[in-house]
Amino acid sequence: MSIEVRNLSKQFGDFAALRDITLEVKSGELLALLGPSGSGKTTLLRVIAGLEAADAGQVLFQGEDATGQHVRDRHVGFVFQHYALFRNMTIFENVAFGLRVRPRNFRPAGAEISRRVNELLKLVQLDWLADRYPHQLSGGQRQRIALARALAVEPQVLLLDEPFGALDARVRKELRSWLRRLHDDMHITSVFVTHDQEEALEVADRIVVMNEGRIEQIGTPDEVYERPASPFVYEFLGKVNLFHGRLHRGRAWIGGIEVDAPEHTEAEELAAVAYVRPHDIHVDKVANALNGKGAIAAHVSHILSVGPVVRLGLTRDDGEDKELIEVEISKERFRELQLTRGNQVFIKPSRLDLFPAQIH
Repeated sequence: MSIEVRNLSKQFGDFAALRDITLEVKSGELLALLGPSGSGKTTLLRVIAGLEAADAGQVLFQGEDATGQHVRDRHVGFVFQHYALFRNMTIFENVAFGLRVRPRNFRPAGAEISRRVNELLKLVQLDWLADRYPHQLSGGQRQRIALARALAVEPQVLLLDEPFGALDARVRKELRSWLRRLHDDMHITSVFVTHDQEEALEVADRIVVMNEGRIEQIGTPDEVYERPASPFVYEFLGKVNLFHGRLHRGRAWIGGIEVDAPEHTEAEELAAVAYVRPHDIHVDKVANALNGKGAIAAHVSHILSVGPVVRLGLTRDDGEDKELIEVEISKERFRELQLTRGNQVFIKPSRLDLFPAQIH
């Protein structure tokens, strides 16, 4: 089932939670709403579910207007961050609950409820815990039961609000891989809220990056990470270095380095900021070893080895930027350079994105 929201707006007093949001979720898609606290992602999810009413705009399911529908008529399954399992019920009865409370005319027979619950418990790989109670399960197991309960009523849409936020890092990583596999098997239209960039990049088909009630960018994980549409997206999705410079008719000068800027051919002496990921910076001890025009001289201030990667903290020799430049190189490259703290090095971005300074 497809979901469409048109020109949604929502105020809480003087606070604008949603500002004219328009978005389409494709049928069978797993979409992530990603952004910092207060960006509007949970409010948008609750409006789609019918748990909040928008001040303006529409919500459509499969092309039909659902804006005025009650939450029970939207056929939506909801998974919260804090499980919300019934402590006095067994795992089996927790999953069966939504089926047992249906009106008599729509309630499946007891045998059908048992069949469906057992099938779902096998799906989430916890059928062996059917007779246990929630307090006897780990956090990760409880979250899988919460998901099974949401699926029991055969929703047409699955909405997940920070589903793994209360779990430790190792369990979160395991569960998001499991959720991706489960979605690939079921193909139910799903929207999940997260502030975890890695989670969104790993799990989602597409990502909606939100900021201050607005959509900054929509795209696949590769698109939003490799081609950020704004400085906000660049800085929110992973570490980034900022280099200040200037633009002039399709050329840019950043810290003594001259680069092509074909997307800014109309710029006339415009201040600019170059955004560069730590792994997109070449490092060498000899300036001439770096191809192209110019290099930035710096000194090694910090060295941190993390598995196969070495992270360097560099201080520019020209003193223009006092913030450390973060660089990531392979351990093999680090050994080749034989770097120690205090060494002078020369750096040059292998890839950068330029934005006029006033946008930042």
